[in-house]
Amino acid sequence: MTQIDDREQGSTFQPRFDASGLLTAVAVDAESREILMLAHMDAEALAKTRETGLAHFHSRSRGRLWMKGESSGHVLRVEQIRVDCDQDALVLIVRPAGPACHTGATSCFYRALDGDSLIRIDD
Repeated sequence: MTQIDDREQGSTFQPRFDASGLLTAVAVDAESREILMLAHMDAEALAKTRETGLAHFHSRSRGRLWMKGESSGHVLRVEQIRVDCDQDALVLIVRPAGPACHTGATSCFYRALDGDSLIRIDD
């Protein structure tokens, strides 16, 4: 089995970080299956998430590691990490302790595109 085949079909975890050293991570509510947020993880964030069971991400704007909920207390407890076929994206199945979005919305995806306008959708 070649490394590509192994990465795509094998059982060895071989995360494929992009040129910036990041993976895309989507947080999904374990109960409702609602998409809560999209963020990025570097190797440090991934390791810290696996070590603690709490979602950690790489803040591109702050250029540093951050734990979701470090200031609000609205942590994401990770139940499972799912890995896509080429290992460059993750889905975190989580139990949120409060709203996932910094705006206070349950999910960061609280608006829908309607023509050229955004309309708020109910939580």
